[in-house]
Amino acid sequence: MLERCFARPQTVDRIRSSWLGAPIEQYVTWLLERGHAPRVLGHRVPVLLHFATFTYDRGARCYADLPQAVRPFVEHWITRPDHRRAPGPLRPGLAQEIRRPIEQMLRLVVPGFVGTRRPVLGVPFIDRAPDFFTYLRDERGLRAASLRQYSHHLRQFAAYLHERGLDDLQALSPVVISGFLTDRSRHLSRSSVVSRCVVLRVFLRYLDREGLVGRDLSHVVDSPRVYRLATVPRSIQWDEVRRMLEVVERRTVVGRRDYAMLLLLVTYGLRAREVAALTLDDIDWSHERLRIPERKAGHSTAYPLSPLVGKAIVDYLQSGRPTTPSRRVFFRVLPPCKPIEHSGVSCRVTYYLKQAGIVVPRPGSHTLRHTCVQRLVDAGWPLKSIGDYVGHRSPASTEIYSKVAIETLREVACGDGDEEVV
Repeated sequence: MLERCFARPQTVDRIRSSWLGAPIEQYVTWLLERGHAPRVLGHRVPVLLHFATFTYDRGARCYADLPQAVRPFVEHWITRPDHRRAPGPLRPGLAQEIRRPIEQMLRLVVPGFVGTRRPVLGVPFIDRAPDFFTYLRDERGLRAASLRQYSHHLRQFAAYLHERGLDDLQALSPVVISGFLTDRSRHLSRSSVVSRCVVLRVFLRYLDREGLVGRDLSHVVDSPRVYRLATVPRSIQWDEVRRMLEVVERRTVVGRRDYAMLLLLVTYGLRAREVAALTLDDIDWSHERLRIPERKAGHSTAYPLSPLVGKAIVDYLQSGRPTTPSRRVFFRVLPPCKPIEHSGVSCRVTYYLKQAGIVVPRPGSHTLRHTCVQRLVDAGWPLKSIGDYVGHRSPASTEIYSKVAIETLREVACGDGDEEVV
């Protein structure tokens, strides 16, 4: 592997002669397998060779001795006299740039080493209500996305209790619960506050059922009132869609990928999660069909594959998608090489809306989903057919679009002119 990355045999010999030669070569292989370009090795391998010399000179002879030397080495590196560094204060992030490759290599060769990377968030209340998430998954049948939402809100609740020294669930009271909802929900939208109240109510009801608290406190959680059909879908005009698509630079890998994702969102009204989860097996090229399995409503939908969408996907598959055994269609461009997440899809939509100068409340992937539905409403589709097309779970989800059926509402307002005036 080293011979493929370094043209000079002397460089390869220098790496392998180091007492950390094997870990460095393992790290190089790991980087390339994750999609990093070989040019990054020119910055990281010299740091690792210096780290090897630094640790050996200070008596390190086994890999277990290396973690305690990371911090001294970083301090030595950023403070050493170096004529190549411009005078003045240290560049922000320099210490992290030096520490990152060392810690990545140590995670490969030192069992249990974590370093300074972001810690993995634990399951909230795992010590006091260990079976709660099993109950949500097995008895209530919640999906992974819903479980993540529960984790987020309950993690906030656990932090609030810990800050006030209320680690015993028996100390819960209406005053504590009300204080949490008041202090930790000010920045949330009304719908997010409702979600937090639902999560808290389910959790408190579970605690009472399992006898972990003295009484059922779920009734003290009072959600804000949210009126059905109180808002208007945040769609954009079709001319604005064209303007957004025109700003995509399709000569680049990023542009080809993003163009295909944008077309899928606005043509079929897909959710960002559905675009991110799309696989090569979901595209039937011979029958020109696009299948979207396991939608939010629990069913699958098959669409005719639009020639424009199909061509955009082919352009990305032929000139952009990385070579990988994964069957997912869309991938990150920057390393590590892994499928794009739904948050990434939504962020790209937000980026292009801003690039095109299109102002819309809360821009994101749902902007294009609403735009697709708006176009179907303008074309005179029945609401039931629209709901089936975009995969709504309930007809009530489609009713809000009756507020943007402009021509139909105009006819209702004008009447047919035959009414008698009494």
